[in-house]
Amino acid sequence: MSDQNAPLPAEPKPATPAMASTAPPFRDLAAVRAEIDRIDDALHDLLMQRADLVAHMAASRLKNGAPTFRPGREALILRRLLQRNRGALARPALVRFWREMIAASLAQQGNFTVAIPAETGEDSCARLARAHFGVLTPLKLHSTPFRALAAVAGGESAVAILPPPEDAERPDPAWWMQMEAPRLRVVAALPFLAAPDASPQGYAIATLAPEPTGRDRSLIRIEPGADHSRPRIAALLTAAGLPPRWLIRRESPLPMALAEVPGFLAEDDSRLAALPFPRLTILGTYAEPEPEA
Repeated sequence: MSDQNAPLPAEPKPATPAMASTAPPFRDLAAVRAEIDRIDDALHDLLMQRADLVAHMAASRLKNGAPTFRPGREALILRRLLQRNRGALARPALVRFWREMIAASLAQQGNFTVAIPAETGEDSCARLARAHFGVLTPLKLHSTPFRALAAVAGGESAVAILPPPEDAERPDPAWWMQMEAPRLRVVAALPFLAAPDASPQGYAIATLAPEPTGRDRSLIRIEPGADHSRPRIAALLTAAGLPPRWLIRRESPLPMALAEVPGFLAEDDSRLAALPFPRLTILGTYAEPEPEA
């Protein structure tokens, strides 16, 4: 289950499949369909057992007040399944199937809603939210990213999905420039399946403590000094052992930079203390996306 109240395990090693992924050599279409029906019934039985376990956990005190939404735990589940996946089942289909199951488990345990800003476009937050949290999870539309963040901070929604930071200069502040951390944290980069060098299409923000998964990335917000150009900021991060995957800098309304760096950063990380910036804030840590193929 995606939200069992237990420590996150170490990232699993690739497993040898327990059974071969070859289908029996049926020569009759009716026999193939009968076998598919038998498998469907077995899958349904297991899904009902899983739902009963989630219902038991929700009704009991097993969780001890732990959050139902645990994105690090979910990432480990999907990584383990992707590592053992064999045969004709496509990786995107596997992830979509389990994402729907995880969403159903979240819905069983409470009123789980997702806040999104009003927008249009192929890579909209609504599309990302549906792909990650399932087609039945309620989405709450807000006029701006700041209103979506406020809905999460106020407990109206469990998570907000916001667009990726823009490199182009704009007069108004970006959501990441005014996000209240550590009260709010970026907890996931979307989508979970992506090309190795692709930048995230959106981020999930929640009021959760981050949990390491073994392969993580971190977002850091930097208030630079007068002599800290973008190349200079990148050089300083690299010298500190935090080479940025990408880095943007905004001048309006105040100079500020945002960088995604590899690894799980904690507040007491000595590499951060050695950096010469007037102020640096960890905006979030999250699981590194998995390759599409």
